Amino acid sequence: MCTNIALQTIVTGSGKGATGWFPISQANVGYDHATHSQFDHALLLDFVNPSLGTGARVAVEMDIASGKALITQLQAAIDEAAALGFTT
Repeated sequence: MCTNIALQTIVTGSGKGATGWFPISQANVGYDHATHSQFDHALLLDFVNPSLGTGARVAVEMDIASGKALITQLQAAIDEAAALGFTT
């Protein structure tokens, strides 16, 4: 069953793809059929730069438990950086 869960957000950063580093401008987040991993459904993360074409993409598929662990560690890193005075 397709979930059609697909969200997007603007980001600023860099990603490393098959041809090297490139600027990323968008993150796509979803939960649907996995393409490569062994899961029937997976959390899907794509970091992309649409202006550079389809090759400017870093894709990740993971299970929900891994996604929850990632959120926890991202928040911990953000909190530590903020405590040190880094706000951007």
